[in-house]
Amino acid sequence: MVQNHCFELKRCSIKLNLVDSASKTSGVLVADILVEVAAKVFVASTKVADILVEVAAKVFVASTKVAPSVPTNLPSHMGHRLVKTALNVGDFRRAQQLFDNIPQPYPTTCYTLISALTTYGLPHEAIRLYASLWARGIKPQNSVFLAAAKASGASGDVLRVKEVHDDAIRCGMISDVFLGNALVHAYGKCKCTEGARRVFDDLVVKDVVSWTSMCSCYVNCGLPRQGLSVFHEMGRNGVKPNSVTLSSILPACSELKDLKSGRAIHGFAMRHEMMKNVFVCSALVSMYARCLCVKPARLVFDLMPQRDVVSWNGVLTAYFTNKECEKGLALFSQMRSEGVKADEATWNAVIGGCMENGQTEEAVKMLRKMQSMGFKPNQITISSFLPACSILESLRMGKEVHCYVFRHWLFWDLTTMTAVLYMYAKCGDLNLSRNVFDMMHRKDVVAWNTMIIANAMHGNGKEALLLFESMLLSGMKPNFVTFTGVLSGCSHSRLVEEGLQIFNSMHRDHQVEPDANHYACMVDVFSRAGRLDEAYEFIQRMPMEPTASAWGALLGACRVYKNVELAKVSANKLFEIEPNNPGNYVSLFNILVTAKLWSEASKARILMKERGITKTPGCSWVQVGNRVYTFVVGDKSNVESDKIYDFLDELDEKMKLAGYKPDTDYVLQDVDQEEKAASLCSHSERLAVAFGILNLNGQSSLRVFKNLRICGDCHNVIKYISKVVGVTTIVRHSLRFHHFRNGNCSCQDLW
Repeated sequence: MVQNHCFELKRCSIKLNLVDSASKTSGVLVADILVEVAAKVFVASTKVADILVEVAAKVFVASTKVAPSVPTNLPSHMGHRLVKTALNVGDFRRAQQLFDNIPQPYPTTCYTLISALTTYGLPHEAIRLYASLWARGIKPQNSVFLAAAKASGASGDVLRVKEVHDDAIRCGMISDVFLGNALVHAYGKCKCTEGARRVFDDLVVKDVVSWTSMCSCYVNCGLPRQGLSVFHEMGRNGVKPNSVTLSSILPACSELKDLKSGRAIHGFAMRHEMMKNVFVCSALVSMYARCLCVKPARLVFDLMPQRDVVSWNGVLTAYFTNKECEKGLALFSQMRSEGVKADEATWNAVIGGCMENGQTEEAVKMLRKMQSMGFKPNQITISSFLPACSILESLRMGKEVHCYVFRHWLFWDLTTMTAVLYMYAKCGDLNLSRNVFDMMHRKDVVAWNTMIIANAMHGNGKEALLLFESMLLSGMKPNFVTFTGVLSGCSHSRLVEEGLQIFNSMHRDHQVEPDANHYACMVDVFSRAGRLDEAYEFIQRMPMEPTASAWGALLGACRVYKNVELAKVSANKLFEIEPNNPGNYVSLFNILVTAKLWSEASKARILMKERGITKTPGCSWVQVGNRVYTFVVGDKSNVESDKIYDFLDELDEKMKLAGYKPDTDYVLQDVDQEEKAASLCSHSERLAVAFGILNLNGQSSLRVFKNLRICGDCHNVIKYISKVVGVTTIVRHSLRFHHFRNGNCSCQDLW
């Protein structure tokens, strides 16, 4: 027998010499020769064969080329060793070729190769390998099912998970708790709670991993209430949760803002000494933060022996969400001083927190810091930051952000592009807004709603209706926000009949029940069209208590159409609903003054004073270069004030020649006509427009913003200015946009 072994070794030596002399064959072929000899001597002497396989493995590792062929009919023992060797050097193709040439591979070999392919991000290859076992007539063992379950879950394909599940049932393996746990987890990764529950319910024995996997499946699939239910059922069955269970179920408490359950879990963690686990503590911090319990969140955070970035982010979010912006910024500063490396989520929390708390300029600073430290803003950053461009009315900054979106291929993200669309609309450029909308590869209901609302705020009611029709033709189902936008567009364009048709179709055709906002929109539709009696009757027929928006729409129209009696009714209702809103008192006062009812106007002013309510001062602003310039009535603080007033005087003469006559009804003091006309010239919106025109620097359009409703006479003046100077002027006030071109306004004087 030994002589035979020696004979085979001699043959091996001759082959190796031939290979060496030719020097054209790869090192992998040398390994193949060794394996061939090992296969022949394996039956008689496994020891000799093992030595040869080991030598072959070393030769194989040293080789850098892929063999043109692989040895066939490998014995299971040697095949396993060679497959492992190929995997160790990352040659998955070679490993699969070797595996395919093992007639009866060990279950361990199958498990090892399938698991390796899954681990290295090739789950589909792993599933193909699993399927090939059945084609070769090889019945998988328990460990192979386990590896296949993990591979199918990693692939995200629920059909593959179901196939493994069905195979396990056929082979009688489904009662195995480890396989069952793996299948529950796989179904969970594919967002299939029904399949996970079916496997879970079929398990005869359920361990802590089974219960944890089922809880986690529900939570990750957006069903936190069911996840908590399974968690409570787990306790009733006498199974003690571990730290993984707690960190998996606490997000359900966060989502539901279930502080009671969260506190109970916190108590359990303390009693069972789990508070040293960083994942449990981080989950507790996040739970308290979502429930707006900042003190407990900070207490857990301060007692943590080790803090990861997730726990820091949790407390930061808690402060910002609870409107404690200063503490949030202080904690962020502490985080950086302690050398904790912030991640993208940290920066998003800080930037988003500043935006939520009205710290727009601070948000801009934080974004710049984020980029200077080498972090790239992602979709969440962009979506939370873009409103800053709208609030600051900085179209230039908005365009910079849009360019960033294109450079970094974020335009595929629907949320980001919708935010860009809305930013352009709020900054006054409806054309760019529409361009973004038309370029979107996919449009959801939010994108359609945003484009409809954009047209409504710019007074393009007919375009809003056309968009609504296109939305329906595309198969998109409208929601309650859609109808708010469409009805708002109808009101700004005085499309009464169209508005009524849309309102009546809501429940009948689209199964959307009109709410208080929709009724208020219809009141606005009637009111802006001058049909005040119908608006008042509509309010009285509302199935719910009329809101401030409904009465406010009627009050605003009463000033335009000079209806004093309905104005008094509306104002008195508003004084009850929102007694601290100064706008309602000012509107009534203005209506009474215009009607020369000085005594009643005085009573309104006295009531306002008795209640300690002060009028919000009006101001207008315009961006020139990188700076925003703000003006108030009679403002002379600007360095170019003399030029501004001289320019307005010059324009006044030209406008009068063009037919302009001052509308002194908008002056609320009892003075002579000359003084009234003079006081109109110093309104903040006129000053801003004049300053903007003086600093156009070759631009053909101008954007001005005002915090309150634009004065009626100023509206008329800006129309004349657009005609005399030839500059398109876009003015945004508290209600909508006005586009002034060639002596006309987009609102058609229906605002």
